[in-house]
Amino acid sequence: MSLPVSLYTSAQVRALDRAATEQLGLTGYALMERAGEAALRALRERWPGAWRITVVCGPGNNAGDGYVLARLARAAGCGVSVLAASPPERLRAAALEACAAWRAAGGTIEPFTAQALADTEVLVDALLGTGLCGAVRPELAGVIGAINASGRSVLALDVPSGLDADRGLALGAAVRAECTVTFVALKTGLLLGEGPEHCGALVFDDLGLTGRLTQVPPASLERLVAADLEQALPRRARSAHKGDFGHVLIVGGGPGMPGAARLAGEGCLRSGAGRVTVAVAPQNLAAVVSARPELMCVPLEQPEAVRTLALRCDLVAVGPGLGQDTWAREAFEAALGCGKPLVVDADALNLLAAGPRLAPPAGWVLTPHPGEAARLLATSGAQIQEDRLGALEALLARYGGVVVLKGAGTLVGRRGAVTAVCEHGNPGMASPGMGDVLTGLIAGILAQCRDPWRAARAGVLAHALAGDAAARGGERGLLAGDLIGELRRCLNF
Repeated sequence: MSLPVSLYTSAQVRALDRAATEQLGLTGYALMERAGEAALRALRERWPGAWRITVVCGPGNNAGDGYVLARLARAAGCGVSVLAASPPERLRAAALEACAAWRAAGGTIEPFTAQALADTEVLVDALLGTGLCGAVRPELAGVIGAINASGRSVLALDVPSGLDADRGLALGAAVRAECTVTFVALKTGLLLGEGPEHCGALVFDDLGLTGRLTQVPPASLERLVAADLEQALPRRARSAHKGDFGHVLIVGGGPGMPGAARLAGEGCLRSGAGRVTVAVAPQNLAAVVSARPELMCVPLEQPEAVRTLALRCDLVAVGPGLGQDTWAREAFEAALGCGKPLVVDADALNLLAAGPRLAPPAGWVLTPHPGEAARLLATSGAQIQEDRLGALEALLARYGGVVVLKGAGTLVGRRGAVTAVCEHGNPGMASPGMGDVLTGLIAGILAQCRDPWRAARAGVLAHALAGDAAARGGERGLLAGDLIGELRRCLNF
């Protein structure tokens, strides 16, 4: 089953489980049976040649899913071992029923030992799931460490054990799965923070509930999908000309920093913007023009000239390579006062942090990475990463507009809308200039669709997809210029 667009918190998923009981008459054990069946399908699809399976069961309902999987796999002819990391007699309700059914089918349960993991092909993590509150207890952290050190393929049930199902944080220790099969609804923590690194490949099964529940809570997050590109960049009319696709002014490229402005300009051109003017410090003019002659380039002798230049443009992107000296501050202030929509990045964000103000009437898109977000909120980068959703909400409350919180699992937020998360992208994109390309890309799409929310969503998705395409030859050494070469294919879906 394909991944759904909507994501929910663990509390919302528990509410969906209760709704299935109340509205559809499904018992907890009936849902557990369906989860075990879905898990076995995922296992057979991922590892069709594996016949020796070890299921590691913990103290709660996640263990119940594991016992059902073990029973069904044994009935299908697999050699199945079940290791209990806590006494099975402590299980309750549906999980206890699943354990009894495993034993009634002839299955046995052995206490967990790391040595018992050696003689298996696939390990199934049925240890903790979504029921974790606080840090993993030391005895279970040892089990998780043994699973990770085993060198075996790991299938996690619902959520890798030790991962916060809401925030995507490893709570002291967390299983690193090759594949995670998650049930009922997609949990926010699977795509946030460290979630993707611990989940591996993600498989979803709704257990037959989609469309059958009459009351479903509003989503907490939603995935960026191809429709975001289609809505922001519809097919062009045959009679179109460059005047139909907007004129962007990029203000940046302070003394000694021509590269950032040039990369932003190229990203803007590759987005399909009709015209792009780059205003830079005079000494950077030749470096920008010689590298990309399609860009119009203006020497910014007097920073206040930004207001005049903006008169003939549809929007302004400010910040790439701008610097923070007097010239930069004056150019930034001129951009804020130009009366046009803004895309604000890099040094412009640092200047904004030094003197916070409300979004201008024409609106803006802010694109901070965690360090810039920390300065905007007067906190630390570590605190931003610990609660990225909370940080995004704080940025929106303080600054308004549309905010793109960059990083693994980039978030796009706007007050009154469901926050979007990008599951694409890769560690190779942690290299200079990537953010400059994104700034230009969002600005160029905004020039075409005139909707900051749609432009930010489409820009983030296209940027990540282009990064993944560019990384096919390897992540290490990936350059921003490599990504630019992939943008046209990603935008012409």
